Amino acid sequence: MGNPRGMKAVAFFREGLNNSEIGQQLQVANQTVSRWRKEYQEGGKKALSKAGRAGRMPQLDADQYGKLVECLLAGPEKLGYETPLWTCQCVADLIEQEFGVRYHPGHVWKILRGLNWSPQRPVGRALERNEAAIREWKQHTWPAIKKKLKKKAARSSSSTKAG
Repeated sequence: MGNPRGMKAVAFFREGLNNSEIGQQLQVANQTVSRWRKEYQEGGKKALSKAGRAGRMPQLDADQYGKLVECLLAGPEKLGYETPLWTCQCVADLIEQEFGVRYHPGHVWKILRGLNWSPQRPVGRALERNEAAIREWKQHTWPAIKKKLKKKAARSSSSTKAG
């Protein structure tokens, strides 16, 4: 496919537009237009026909991503962590231990999103939680309280006296 905006920029170069005008037309930064102009001057259209890769090349291959998913599914406790939740720091440590590749914890969320993993939040529940008692309260106690409240709300009085 190449670089369609770079090719459009060439037409604007020929029309004599400056980098700022071209950048506005193509919705790119002036620095990008400047780079395209330089590439075009040095190598012609052929230099712009190849779209360069955005960002760094991935450091893990497909097999390593598969192994990473296996490790994540096993859970952090199986790998020696005390918490049942994966943090970005834990995943960064795991990647370094398993594959010898260092990632900043702030970048790990991108890897996890690429693997279709989403951030998880711990459910704040007491260990002593009694599910049966909670169900009983929701089904019987709370409806009875609501019924009493409705009856009290129906009886209304006013402190004003007709005079």
